Amino acid sequence: MESIHVGDENPGGKSLNFIEQIIEEELAAGKNGGRVHTRFPPEPNGYLHIGHATSICLNFGLAASYGGRCNLRFDDTNPSKEETEYIDSILADVRWLGFQWDGEVRYASDYFQQLYDWAERLILDGKAYVDDQPAEVISAQRATPTEPGVESPFRERDADENLRLFRRMRDGEFAAGERVLRAKIDMTSPNMLLRDPIMYRIMHLPHHRTADKWCIYPMYDYTHGQSDYLEGITHSVCTLEFEVHRPLYNWFLEQLTPAGYRPRQIEFARRNLTYTVMSKRMLLQLVREGVVDGWDDPRMPTISGLRRAGYTPESIRAFAAKVGVARREIAVDVSLLEFCAREHLNRIAPRVMAVIDPVRVVVESYPEDHTEWVEVENNPEDASAGTRRLPFTREIFIEREDFMEDAPKKFFRMTIGNEVRLKGAYIVKCERVEKDEQGRVTTIYCTHDASTRSGSDGGRKVKGTLHWVSAGEAIEAEVRLYDRLFKDEDPAGHKEVDFKEFLNENSLRVARHCKMEPGLVNARPGDRFQFQRLGYFCVDKSSRPDALVFNRTVGLKETWSKQNTR
Repeated sequence: MESIHVGDENPGGKSLNFIEQIIEEELAAGKNGGRVHTRFPPEPNGYLHIGHATSICLNFGLAASYGGRCNLRFDDTNPSKEETEYIDSILADVRWLGFQWDGEVRYASDYFQQLYDWAERLILDGKAYVDDQPAEVISAQRATPTEPGVESPFRERDADENLRLFRRMRDGEFAAGERVLRAKIDMTSPNMLLRDPIMYRIMHLPHHRTADKWCIYPMYDYTHGQSDYLEGITHSVCTLEFEVHRPLYNWFLEQLTPAGYRPRQIEFARRNLTYTVMSKRMLLQLVREGVVDGWDDPRMPTISGLRRAGYTPESIRAFAAKVGVARREIAVDVSLLEFCAREHLNRIAPRVMAVIDPVRVVVESYPEDHTEWVEVENNPEDASAGTRRLPFTREIFIEREDFMEDAPKKFFRMTIGNEVRLKGAYIVKCERVEKDEQGRVTTIYCTHDASTRSGSDGGRKVKGTLHWVSAGEAIEAEVRLYDRLFKDEDPAGHKEVDFKEFLNENSLRVARHCKMEPGLVNARPGDRFQFQRLGYFCVDKSSRPDALVFNRTVGLKETWSKQNTR
């Protein structure tokens, strides 16, 4: 499987991908009257993930590029797995990504009556029949691709009897699984999907939109092409696993729709992402077993999880553009997604001072009970962002890792006898430290050079610059340090091992009593910041003004290494 890493060029290296080339050729030939009409057709049986995001960008992007339209249609044909919660989340995700579907939201269930009427037509035409056999027998009779299937003993029932039975199925006279409706195609076809596929099954379950009106529900392969046709879709773009479904997609259209306009199915390769799983079944398992904090846990590859983590819609769209469209399955390095987030946040995120693991510093030469205000830039990448004022006092906090008592030669942060600059304030020199009974440093004592305020170097060069917050003015917050959920590049690829065996036990560390600059008291859920020298962070949805919670989005640079996988 091909892999894409940070810095790779867009696959193909051409201005047009193969789907765009197809569309351009059809437009030049005048096909479909020059229309381009796509659709995004999710099943409402889970939350959307980053793979769906790239499909959304592709379908809506194609429509926008050619002045066309894109529908949002829910493939809601299986009431046993569908929930309105999933529908609401999908609507929110598409809007958040910046796209608007054409007209009203559509549902496959909008077409249940028309699909039923067409099924009756196939029965009367001798191209569909009711089968009384259980599902496991039907499956066994299909045999293998290298040997012909066994025809059902009910395959030659006459049309009138099939129609009566099908209507009795519709009217609820049979138990679930007692009968199915099958298309009569070819039990010898090398394509297993053409060996008399099931069109309808009995399910005595209420539907989220049709309630108890139906107790028979159409299968995906029967529903999808006809729904595309009814909506005027010109290009039905789907992932590569549906390539084998295309002959069946076309067969139903040929039996039920007049010659002329018909939608065209085009397949592209799925994008997998390293260090995660993309299977809805696996994601649902993580949620139900409490491995993660819901579908929107910031470690999940769901769109809602990425949003809660602090990713921007612009970064997701940029990721989709960099990945591009391919005919081969590709494994995309997750660092590319992180790079896209980092690149956009660097341009837009306000810089703030935050100390996650604080140690107290006393500037003994600075006056007690005195506060002065220093000015620092809000974003060096955006001059229009301006500056802000921070309080500087005799006692401050710095990061514990920014101090080392016995430091190596190239340690340019704080150590005894050496000078460092406090960002926006003074150059200070560490004189001594105070420790507790366990030998842990509790207080660092420094002196400052009053001539070096706000950037003056006092005639010498100081290599290290530290962030800090005033001890007396700081506010407290909880910081959740999220990392990759799995230690293995392909946790789902080990068929003999449960994918959860590769969970990263360090995927979440919680730091409490972190110290923040006072202006962050106004931060609200969803706000994004760069904690200077630490990374990009987002205010969590659970955050309150009196109990701030921040989630780490990504670091300032790639920090993942092989040691994380051991």
